[in-house]
Amino acid sequence: MLYKLVFFFNPNIKELVGFQMTCLEKMYDYNQTRPSQMEKRAELIKEMFAEAGEGCYIEPPFYANWGRRHVHLGNYVYANFGLTCVDDTHIYIGDHTMMGPNVNLATANHPLLPELREKAYQYNLPIHIGKNCWLGAGVIVVPGVTIGDNTVIGAGSVVTKDIPANSLAVGNPCRVLRELNDHDREYYYRDRKIDWDTLK
Repeated sequence: MLYKLVFFFNPNIKELVGFQMTCLEKMYDYNQTRPSQMEKRAELIKEMFAEAGEGCYIEPPFYANWGRRHVHLGNYVYANFGLTCVDDTHIYIGDHTMMGPNVNLATANHPLLPELREKAYQYNLPIHIGKNCWLGAGVIVVPGVTIGDNTVIGAGSVVTKDIPANSLAVGNPCRVLRELNDHDREYYYRDRKIDWDTLK
């Protein structure tokens, strides 16, 4: 398939600049809220994103190029401090997915050919993150990647290729370490057992 290079941000397109400024102003308002202003944050989340399900929460500061144009949140999505969405095209995040501090979801990239870069050409590919995923602190997801449901991405990983569902994946570049299995239903960390009676 041939993808078209897109000069997505052209300062001569006033309508585009105006729309992005509106998005950035909303993001600024969100990042200036006080910790006690939870209701205001909830309202702004609904306004800032293309879609936002029930119970979503993002710890400020949060950064995005567009926000409400391209980021789609399922229900009960959580992101810790410093989430960055380079959302020049769509980012889809499934229900109950959690992200640690300083996660970077980047849909935009630039050609290797310098003659194209000097003219500010870029291409944009969507990111899909499934349901019940956990992205550890400092994870970077590059354009075009899909992460399957229930998958855990270890802290500091750089995800350059698709990761299947029900996987534990780590590293730079990120690779599947193993599938999630019955051991994970018994232990939450190394030799520490899950006390299911306490969790009822």
